[in-house]
Amino acid sequence: MQSLKFLASAPRGFADLVARELGACGAEQLRERSTSVAFAGTLESAYRACLWSRAANRVFLELVQFEARDADEFHSAVRRIDWAAHLGPATTLACDFSGRHPAITHSHFGALKLKDGIVDALRFATGTRPDVALERPGVRVHAHARGTDITVSIDLSGDSLHRRGYRGTAGEAPLKENVAAGVLLRCGWPELAAQGAEFLDPMCGSGTLCIEAALIAADRAPGLGRDYFGFLAWRGHDAALWARLREEAEARAAAGEAGAQVTVRGTDRDPTAIRSARDNAARAGVGRLVRADTGVLADAAPLAARAPDRPGLLCTNPPYGLRMQDREGARTVHRELGAVLRERFQGWNAAVLTGAPELGMELGLRAQRTHSVWNGGIECRLLRIKVVPESVRAPGTLGKGAARLADTPGARMFANRLGKNLKRLHSWAERESVSCYRVYDADMPEYAFAIDLYRAVEPDELWLYVQEYAAPAEIEPEAVRRRRGEVLAMLSGTTGVAPERIRVRTRRRTRRGEQYDKVDEQARFHVVTEGGLRFRVNFEDYLDTGLFLDQRTTRARLRDAARGKRFLNLFAYTGAATVYAAAGGAASTTSVDLSRTYIEWGRRNLALNALAGEAHAWVQADCREWLTDAARGSERFDLVFLDPPTFSNSKRMQGVLDIERDHPELIDACARLLAPQGLLLFSTNAQRFRLQEQLAERYQIRDLSAATLPRDFERNPRIHRCFEVRPRAPQPCGEP
Repeated sequence: MQSLKFLASAPRGFADLVARELGACGAEQLRERSTSVAFAGTLESAYRACLWSRAANRVFLELVQFEARDADEFHSAVRRIDWAAHLGPATTLACDFSGRHPAITHSHFGALKLKDGIVDALRFATGTRPDVALERPGVRVHAHARGTDITVSIDLSGDSLHRRGYRGTAGEAPLKENVAAGVLLRCGWPELAAQGAEFLDPMCGSGTLCIEAALIAADRAPGLGRDYFGFLAWRGHDAALWARLREEAEARAAAGEAGAQVTVRGTDRDPTAIRSARDNAARAGVGRLVRADTGVLADAAPLAARAPDRPGLLCTNPPYGLRMQDREGARTVHRELGAVLRERFQGWNAAVLTGAPELGMELGLRAQRTHSVWNGGIECRLLRIKVVPESVRAPGTLGKGAARLADTPGARMFANRLGKNLKRLHSWAERESVSCYRVYDADMPEYAFAIDLYRAVEPDELWLYVQEYAAPAEIEPEAVRRRRGEVLAMLSGTTGVAPERIRVRTRRRTRRGEQYDKVDEQARFHVVTEGGLRFRVNFEDYLDTGLFLDQRTTRARLRDAARGKRFLNLFAYTGAATVYAAAGGAASTTSVDLSRTYIEWGRRNLALNALAGEAHAWVQADCREWLTDAARGSERFDLVFLDPPTFSNSKRMQGVLDIERDHPELIDACARLLAPQGLLLFSTNAQRFRLQEQLAERYQIRDLSAATLPRDFERNPRIHRCFEVRPRAPQPCGEP
């Protein structure tokens, strides 16, 4: 069958789960981003995804990609698509537009231009135009912009896949069905269910978690309850294939329900909610498996008849103040839940989804794992707990001495500033798909810390990387210790990051004769995403994580410039710029660094993105020596990235590198390797850097420092300097 391109959208934090589901559906060439998974496959794999994915939002079939600089070019490109192959004369139409485009600045306007292009094309080809239907259209067309690049797709799901068809009235602040399923998948419920484990939600509301748990245990496809998909009226629809897949799913559901050995229970103090839960379970086809009863949290307990060697899963989404408008009441509920767990559920697995991270501390139990989860527009934390004596702590405690420090005026001011930064940067990070960014950079001079937030995807965890700037000698050590304690006391509660995933390092400005070395040799890596690419980072063993966040915009600029170019990355570090260039379509890349560790790290970053190959060379060498040797050869480069350390006196390096002194020599050496019309991008983090004026006599130089400063570093405009350098004619050395 023909291989097609697709994209599945996912709730933030669940893309890896969706990728796993897609693989089980026969998808290939999977590429994860923070809220989507691109894949290749047949129409059958897409149909299976629509039918079987428990965590995905939507599934799109990509029709075409093109560049459009303005709305007119967008309209013209849409008109050129053969829409008669997708819509019949009586098929209704809906259009959506998302993303950011320099000329199409409103999604409604973009959707109108998309609709106009389709209507004009069909009117010209067939003499008729489709009717627009905002609800349940025959075909829903979606356009997504990334800059001037636009992708047009058919929305095969038609409506969000979280709408399973079983929910009656949602009640207050409902948990989305696919988010509930993602929580259960993250907690290992499929494996527990296969062992006959018990499931309990003691605050079940309308029963979403219970129903999704039963659907998983019974091997019932979540799409079986839907009577609408976006492909049913599409002209490319294969009705026979779809009928076969539904029959297969019905047979699996019948066998799964008959063989299910689990007990799925839900309790709630509201009788109306319990009636809704029962009705919803019946509509979902799992009424026999779900037992919903009126009950209060204080009475929650495992079934006495269950075998003690089969620990169950207690999973719940308790009220957290935003829903109740009563934060103190939510605090009481969390404390009561923790007490019930400690008293009656020893040995069980517990999962608590909360929209207020600080409430998790009221449980009096340490979470083994914490995950960031989005339920609609609410950012939540999923706390995964193994209820054992070792997990117990006093409710609400921050750790020894931390409570006292957290109550000082300085600590409260710091937490207030950090909280404001998080709120301000969050929408930007969400919009730009930025998962690792700086949230605080010595905003208050007396609290001289740089704090970076990392959302790792492998494993799915939230981390804080905290760098304390060494205090001047005139500051009393006791004041330094007190302020450090105040910051550390407030970090977890303000950010929602578990204390065990907060790492603190002390930095100082590098002086002549000094350089930073790595800290440890344990090599504990995590995978994060940036710009749709994946990178290995390390929070434990080095003074830097492996990804310089301030260079994010610079790397994106390199990707945009790299297509068809021969790319050279000097002082390559962990190769992030190389990964960007390769992803941008560079014809070849050469990466040079003195460290064997970083060279291997870079190779793995490239392989992590399925970009490794013979076109990408890695060279362990002193960059200055390598430049001298390379100038004698014939190889030239179209694009060079030079990002040297401010200072280095490595024993393996010939001489000492001082970038303020040595940058003219380095720029000249790079220029000798440039092909005609070649470009050098030079960057440095030297705080007081000044470019030598005489360089302007030999080169056309453009200062890109402001243009390459990411939004999360705007508070520190001196974080780096960046220059675009082009040789003035004649070049120092042309193409051989």
